[in-house]
Amino acid sequence: MTIEKALLAGKAGNEISKQITGTSEVSAARSTVAVGAGAVTGGVVGGAITVGASAVGVTLAAPVVIPIAVASAVFAGLCSLFD
Repeated sequence: MTIEKALLAGKAGNEISKQITGTSEVSAARSTVAVGAGAVTGGVVGGAITVGASAVGVTLAAPVVIPIAVASAVFAGLCSLFD
């Protein structure tokens, strides 16, 4: 798992939550949206890493995608609390 990719995906999830909720104020609802958006964004990033690895001949999906999705979801949630 690359930490910088998880952090970037988490930050993107936080920004997506601002767009979805229409506010940048701290709230439980926006934090929930941020966690979900961060997980989806992390899954996409992890999927891109998996596709790149399989192009080289390495097959690994869950060991890469799940940790990135979880880390980006946690970081998005944290970002939403301290905006």
